[in-house]
Amino acid sequence: MKRRGRKENYAPFSGRFIKMDWIGTNMFLFFSNSGAFSEVVMAREKATGKMVAIKCIPKKALKGKETSIENEIAVLRKIKHENIVALEDIYESSNHLYLIMQLVSGGELFDRIVEKGFYTEMDASRLIKQVLDAVNYLHSMGIVHRDLKPENLLYFSPHDDSKIMISDFGLSKMEGTGDVMATACGTPGYVAPEVLAQKPYSKAVDCWSIGVIAYILLCGYPPFYDENDSKLFEQILKADYEFDAPYWDDISDSAKDFISCLMEKDPKKRFTCDQALQHPWIAGDTALCKNIHESVSRQIRKNFAKSKWRQAFNATAVVRHMRRLQLGTSFSSSINSNNPPPNPQSRAPAKSQSVDCAPLSLKNCECHSSCSLLTWTCPSLTAALS
Repeated sequence: MKRRGRKENYAPFSGRFIKMDWIGTNMFLFFSNSGAFSEVVMAREKATGKMVAIKCIPKKALKGKETSIENEIAVLRKIKHENIVALEDIYESSNHLYLIMQLVSGGELFDRIVEKGFYTEMDASRLIKQVLDAVNYLHSMGIVHRDLKPENLLYFSPHDDSKIMISDFGLSKMEGTGDVMATACGTPGYVAPEVLAQKPYSKAVDCWSIGVIAYILLCGYPPFYDENDSKLFEQILKADYEFDAPYWDDISDSAKDFISCLMEKDPKKRFTCDQALQHPWIAGDTALCKNIHESVSRQIRKNFAKSKWRQAFNATAVVRHMRRLQLGTSFSSSINSNNPPPNPQSRAPAKSQSVDCAPLSLKNCECHSSCSLLTWTCPSLTAALS
């Protein structure tokens, strides 16, 4: 056993750690497409007693993905921030790659909010501030996350005052590598209009995603939803969202302004993380302390059941799915065959479900070898773009 990229002769992996328990295949998704073929175990470092998570990836499953894995490892090795889940070390054997990761044990964002008995704008503001701090750090390092969403926000510990941690850098990209970012990637409900519009984009896409997250944290449902695909994408492309009554009646104008500054259609006018950190809702005292837990948690339960929001998929799959619509395959019928019809008051993000998509005309994707950049010729998207 050896450490990856190191010439020194270190002690064997098994001599350093004691395996404690099996965590699972999908708890810590640093590599967005590796959860299906890797397992994560919890281990204790013998010398220090420190608990870590070890992701074990069979090398045979990495074939064809070497470049993307190296890119993600390069990103993770470059960053160190208190609100970002850390990659602490890497080992490899002849058959496996082992990622020694910071153990994050506080659970997922929505679970924690639902479990709370008291939740306010101020709580949401403090949470978003931590996300902004971390993403601002990434941007200062020339790194774009490209897949910010609630599923990738984990609590560090079970304590009530636990900090939030950003995870999953499988779609991250370093700016200044000579490649223009234009790949359709991310999760549809959180992806910026310029990504769907097939335009070159920048780190501003992360700021849009933070705005979507803030929106959900204050009402419990997503800003964009429609059963019709072309209408859904038209909403996103036009930044057509509302602060619906009665769900937003008790939310401050400052919070709404903050969200509007991040969910700005024009990326040149959109707030940067630095600007967002200076907004009164974050830096001042305009975030209200009124308890909004009952309303928000009720909507989260309706709209973000684990069976729905855990199965996020790459934005390129959206195009493939819309292609299937052209071929006569109905997305809604395939979903409804496994799930009951949604409550009319529920804005469940069905379009973030994982689907088995038919292949299209492909070329190599610059963000991940397992996702492909597609020819965007689907009539549904064409209609939304027109």
